[in-house]
Amino acid sequence: MPIEIAVEKKKLQNPPLEMHYLGDRVLRQPAKRISKVDEELRQLIREMLQTMYSKDGIGLAAPQVGIHKQLIVMDCDPENPANPPLILINPTIKKVSRDLCVAQEGCLSIPGVYLDVKRPQVVEISYKDENGRPQSLKAGDLLGRCIQHEIDHLNGVVFVDRVENSLALTQELSKHGFSHQAVKPVA
Repeated sequence: MPIEIAVEKKKLQNPPLEMHYLGDRVLRQPAKRISKVDEELRQLIREMLQTMYSKDGIGLAAPQVGIHKQLIVMDCDPENPANPPLILINPTIKKVSRDLCVAQEGCLSIPGVYLDVKRPQVVEISYKDENGRPQSLKAGDLLGRCIQHEIDHLNGVVFVDRVENSLALTQELSKHGFSHQAVKPVA
């Protein structure tokens, strides 16, 4: 019997988990694979969703709340209560499109900073759902971008590492009180 992970899509004054921000070492450590999907993990998923909704996010990776597990929660339609969130456990990118697109990204770990990032337009992934069942998904547009952004977090990469316009990057980071030294460009 599938287990539904239901949380209200609302802001909590005191979200259950604490966010970590650019410059914090925890964001740079690769996450570990999850060996078993159990009620304890599902409780973490609920808390991550509550934290994400409280911060007006559409995606949250476990390292952003200081947990080194390959776990992502996402909801690209947070205003729609009928749309269930997407839970990705141990996600792996299987294929990316050759077509690239540039779009603006932001991150709960770098509040206020929004910059253009070039990424593959479509991504195919495999993962386990909140019931531990293997799944696969092909996604483009906002969902595809969000999946790639969050999987980066599992590998210790933050979106600013992929920004090509270094002048805009430096200006945005300093405007919001972040150090340019915290950026580790991806080759």
